[in-house]
Amino acid sequence: MRKLIIPVVLMLVMVQSLVAQNAMTGWEKWQYMMGAWNGEGSGQPGSGSGSYTLKPKLGACILERKGVTDIPAMNGRPAVHHEDVMIIYKNKDGNPVKALYFDNENHVIPYDITYSDNRIILVSEVNQGAPRFRLTYEKMEDKLMNIKFEMAMPGAPEDFKMYLEGKNRKTKELSEMTP
Repeated sequence: MRKLIIPVVLMLVMVQSLVAQNAMTGWEKWQYMMGAWNGEGSGQPGSGSGSYTLKPKLGACILERKGVTDIPAMNGRPAVHHEDVMIIYKNKDGNPVKALYFDNENHVIPYDITYSDNRIILVSEVNQGAPRFRLTYEKMEDKLMNIKFEMAMPGAPEDFKMYLEGKNRKTKELSEMTP
């Protein structure tokens, strides 16, 4: 009986490892970003700081980005506390080309995703009478990233203007985070 149990257990471990590796297929361009990040930046709402995490969820079928940003009160403007969640998901071919963003200001933004050498670029669709958004993650150096959030006003959907920009430093690798 022992001779039979050991090979079966080894086979199950190998199958589980292959399934886990296959689940991460398609997320290679996001691998660098997975983990916990802290950042500081500035823009139209003021200067502030924030943090976010990016983790695979649902057996790595999606990536979940959760973020918090705080901008202190300044010049008569009240403090801002911003929370958001973004779900990045794959199309039927297994390529991560879509994302859906939600925040505590009741924004829901669907994004299309494109890639360049060191950038992941998310751009919202054109909606009549509504602003358009572009979110760019740019890998700078080891554990450092620049994030830009730009807006284009209705009537000029390709004329993006900087709204916020900040430098982010990785504080934890995905393997160091609790599930």
